[in-house]
Amino acid sequence: MNTPNIITLIRIALIPILVVLYYLPFSWVNIACGTVFAVACVTDWLDGYLARKLDQSTTLGAFLDPVADKLIVAVALVLLCVTYASPWMTIPAIVIICREIVISALREWMAELGKRSNVAVSNVGKVKTAMQMLSILVLLSVEPETIWSWGGVVALYIAALLTIWSMFIYLRAAWSDLKKHS
Repeated sequence: MNTPNIITLIRIALIPILVVLYYLPFSWVNIACGTVFAVACVTDWLDGYLARKLDQSTTLGAFLDPVADKLIVAVALVLLCVTYASPWMTIPAIVIICREIVISALREWMAELGKRSNVAVSNVGKVKTAMQMLSILVLLSVEPETIWSWGGVVALYIAALLTIWSMFIYLRAAWSDLKKHS
């Protein structure tokens, strides 16, 4: 167990903390939830940085890092759907969560074929992740029906569009293998 993997495990441990905080009946809950999510975002960057810098990349870390990312994003989106209780929040949340499932399955399948590098993270995927994290951070941190929350919703829709775009990029990269093995 190395430092980057411990940091990734901390990100996973933040998930139940986020959920518990979310349901507390205090006025400071939004800021607390936003702070927990911000810490998770920083640990996402930090574990990868340290793994490269300290030459501590491991197969466990390569597995845990994307799982931790997907778990905290999915949980945060579900919590936000509870708060906003609207199709305007639910639709992009479903798009993002479904895309993550599809691409995870695609990457696993391509890895079985020995072609995981064909579906490596693209620049669109990186921008999608940044927009997704920003939108969730804003939406968790502020009260609904404020100008900031509407900005968070707009950012979430941008993230959802980037999500669809990046999914098509990955599917196109794997298309010949998908066709060949159908």
